[in-house]
Amino acid sequence: MSDLPKYVEVHEEGPRDGLQIEKTFIPTETKVKFIEALSETGLKEMQVTSFVRPDLVPQMADAEEVAARFTPKPGVRYTVLYLNEKGLLRALATKKFHIKGRLSLTASEAFCKRNINKTIQENIDMLPNWIKIFQDNGVPIEGGGIMAAFGCNFEGDVPLDRVMNLIQVFEDLSKAYAFPLQEVSLADTMGWANPEQIKRVIGAVRSRWPDVHFSLHLHDTRGTGLANVYAGLQMGIDTFDACVGGLGGCPFAGHAGASGNVCSEDVVFMCQEMGIETGIDLDKLIDCAKMAEEMVGHPLPGKVMKGGNLRKYREAAALARHA
Repeated sequence: MSDLPKYVEVHEEGPRDGLQIEKTFIPTETKVKFIEALSETGLKEMQVTSFVRPDLVPQMADAEEVAARFTPKPGVRYTVLYLNEKGLLRALATKKFHIKGRLSLTASEAFCKRNINKTIQENIDMLPNWIKIFQDNGVPIEGGGIMAAFGCNFEGDVPLDRVMNLIQVFEDLSKAYAFPLQEVSLADTMGWANPEQIKRVIGAVRSRWPDVHFSLHLHDTRGTGLANVYAGLQMGIDTFDACVGGLGGCPFAGHAGASGNVCSEDVVFMCQEMGIETGIDLDKLIDCAKMAEEMVGHPLPGKVMKGGNLRKYREAAALARHA
């Protein structure tokens, strides 16, 4: 199964996943300017904030204020994170966001316990209640997401069979509660994946569920992020979460090196050079990465923001040849 897509969607998570791990509070107005600059790059989807407890994630304490102050750009889907019904209702009350009805599971027993203080089975047992919450609030259920699908700092390697069994849980629930299983996101939450593992897992899940749209949420914790994106592309994956500059990471992943989502502009650059369309203006995205670095006040790991867009060098070289 090798089928490079002709078009790829990069879903930007810098304003939420990218900033949540930052210890210094970013002023609300700065966040708004960041969101609006990203809106002008051609991105189709962006995760803006999270409606969670401010004592656990202080950076997101201004979620309602951010929602009230940014101006949505037509054609961009703005999403948010929420972890419970209260968070969902807060997000719905803003009337600003594309609210995704997504069921969430974790493939690591140890991380599930650490992240939400429940076992995997207890997490599964919660899902019918989530389905009712979505249905009661008129939120269409689009599918599910599986965290730590490729490995875990606290548990080690995650068996493929466990990932398959959790997707089967989503399928069983979709039949029992009459909603379509349209998409499933697989997350390398702690940066364990390697390209061959990506191919093995994606090959297995796409073979078993050919009508489900699979996407990847990858981290570059150990330097394999872009290679894993390429492996995903080879397996036909056409949707990736990313953060400009390589911002972010999970604050509950258990080590300082957990920071660093796969970098948006590096993904867009690679696709551009391979002839894969993204609809994103790479130069504008590089400007946003530089804005992000200035905003957080420390160097970010993105490569293209430093090395530049090759199209500019090609244009300069062409002009020099004809001078």
